[in-house]
Amino acid sequence: MTTAADTDVIQDADEREVLGWLEFGDASRHLASDVVHSDFFPDIVVAIARGGLLLAGALAYSLGVKSCGSLNAEFYSGVGDRLPEPTILPPHLDEPALAGKRVLLVDDVSDSGRTLAMVVALITAAGADVRTVCLYSKPGTVLEPDFVWRRTPRWITFPWSALPPVTVEPGATAGT
Repeated sequence: MTTAADTDVIQDADEREVLGWLEFGDASRHLASDVVHSDFFPDIVVAIARGGLLLAGALAYSLGVKSCGSLNAEFYSGVGDRLPEPTILPPHLDEPALAGKRVLLVDDVSDSGRTLAMVVALITAAGADVRTVCLYSKPGTVLEPDFVWRRTPRWITFPWSALPPVTVEPGATAGT
């Protein structure tokens, strides 16, 4: 049985699951090991941006894969606030470059799974053999990732999105 002491994942007052940077490093190495032990050796690592970007980079380094790409998708516009359907945003993925390749598709979480399923269909239609990896998977997802670090029903706070965007302080000027 995994305990909070084993994983360093803590719950805040809002019952969110909070992932720290050190835990992210451990999780990404764990997932890379899972991929290697499955005998799937990707030619390309593709991130679903923005959430999958950091994990995709960590996995690409861990797996020794130099060919990386990303696909911009939008589904969530805030905590628990979704668009009617996931959409692909520019710039678009170079789909012809994926034909005949083994692609590791990476995202931070498979919540509803609809974005992941949409992108899997897109990459498969391009002629690639695709496997999916996510840090988290949630109950009720329509696409359970091939590789997942943890399952949770909670909203997740990731280290890269825990703080608000950096802005210029009122009254300050840029560069000061």
